Amino acid sequence: MSTPRTDVEQVELANTAFYEAMERGDFEELSSLWLDTEPGGIDGEGAVVSCVHPGWPVLNGRGEVLRSYVLIMANTEYIQFFLTDVHVSVAGDTALVTCTENILSGAPAPEDSDELGPLVGQLVVATNVFRRTAEGWKLWSHHASPVLAESNEEEDENTAG
Repeated sequence: MSTPRTDVEQVELANTAFYEAMERGDFEELSSLWLDTEPGGIDGEGAVVSCVHPGWPVLNGRGEVLRSYVLIMANTEYIQFFLTDVHVSVAGDTALVTCTENILSGAPAPEDSDELGPLVGQLVVATNVFRRTAEGWKLWSHHASPVLAESNEEEDENTAG
């Protein structure tokens, strides 16, 4: 395997590593991908990470963000991400990734069964902001929002009558 040569390639690898750690439920790996607070950063307070999961309030601070992933991993039996529409922009030591997360997840198994619960598909758009550090590109912010399915009701109303 060749070594990534450009910043864009390195950011793409960091972004992929984030989703793969989620799929494996590897909290240690996931934690290592998030930016640590850096003294003297934004407003002299350091670089505060943030996260917005679909339907959740804004989470600020590394501890709060990482706790949210513990909760998600503990309550998700199975998850797989198929990323599409991935766009990477790099400006200096900051990188922006936008993508569509095509998510397939499994609900918890019924109490009297060892089988996986029903699989559910979800479409989410995400923005991931990375920051260059001495250890490589680290996630600074993740914001994911659900894509609302288009309703055919309006079409049906307009064509009826």
